[in-house]
Amino acid sequence: PYYIHINQNLFLQAYLHSSDPNLVLFLDTCVASPTPHNSTAKTYDIIRNGCVRDSTYATYYSPHRNILRFKFKAFQFVLSDPEVYLRCELAVCRASDYSSRCYQGCINRSKREATS
Repeated sequence: PYYIHINQNLFLQAYLHSSDPNLVLFLDTCVASPTPHNSTAKTYDIIRNGCVRDSTYATYYSPHRNILRFKFKAFQFVLSDPEVYLRCELAVCRASDYSSRCYQGCINRSKREATS
């Protein structure tokens, strides 16, 4: 566990352990939940499909392609335990593959209408 106060900046870094210098990291989705399980009942999107959903989110420069740095302000779910669990999904791509997920950026997926 990492202890932090509400509204304090939380700085995170993802590091790809690889000897291949031609790989890059991309943060696709980062979701917070009040439980450690993959609960979808109560979640908060920080990033979803490469699209920033939290106004306090910011990325930071990294001199290396295999390191990804970002931050957001800590928060707590209302009427819940003070714990917040974070689940992030990252893509690993070849630096030269400009058609890969790493270079697509934000993907706004439209919702489909349900049919009977």
